[in-house]
Amino acid sequence: MAEKKAKTTSTEIVREYIIPLREKSRPVPRYKKTPKAIKTIKEFLARHMKVENRDLNRIKIDKDLNQYMWAKGIRKHPHKIKVKATRRGEDVIVELVDYPNNLKFKKLREEKRGKEALESIDKKKSMMQKAKETLQKPAEDKDKDKNGLDDKEEAAEKEKTSAEANQQFEKTQAKQAKHQTEKPKKATQPMRVSLQK
Repeated sequence: MAEKKAKTTSTEIVREYIIPLREKSRPVPRYKKTPKAIKTIKEFLARHMKVENRDLNRIKIDKDLNQYMWAKGIRKHPHKIKVKATRRGEDVIVELVDYPNNLKFKKLREEKRGKEALESIDKKKSMMQKAKETLQKPAEDKDKDKNGLDDKEEAAEKEKTSAEANQQFEKTQAKQAKHQTEKPKKATQPMRVSLQK
């Protein structure tokens, strides 16, 4: 009925089961079949993993397993499922063993996104560390820029470039004003209405 493979370590117990779901969900109405199947998984694992008082709240179902169970909707669930149950302390974590292709690709995509997120966090941390190092440099190093220029020379250079930019802007404004011609507006006279009888 249910196959069991046990791997024991000092802190956790890992087992694989094939859980039959058809028998328990058969008498249930169609619109409740998948929830009953999930409850059957929890009841099965509570019994076989020896959960205290068979508390179903101690059994945590993995997101991928849940997606697999609900893939065909509320009426059509898989009739048997192979899971890996890991007992950590009092909690039991249940994962799907054989992933179908569509779930494999989803899982790989999520793992890739997780790695990218961790890399971006590491980059931000390294940038923050560099910023802290630049703030901690002595006052002599603050006066010098990367190019070896003093702050005063750099400020003079900025003023010179901004003055040149202003001159360019004024020239373009003058050209635009020169080429624009406004047509004189015609004086409008009020309409005279004659009322003759």
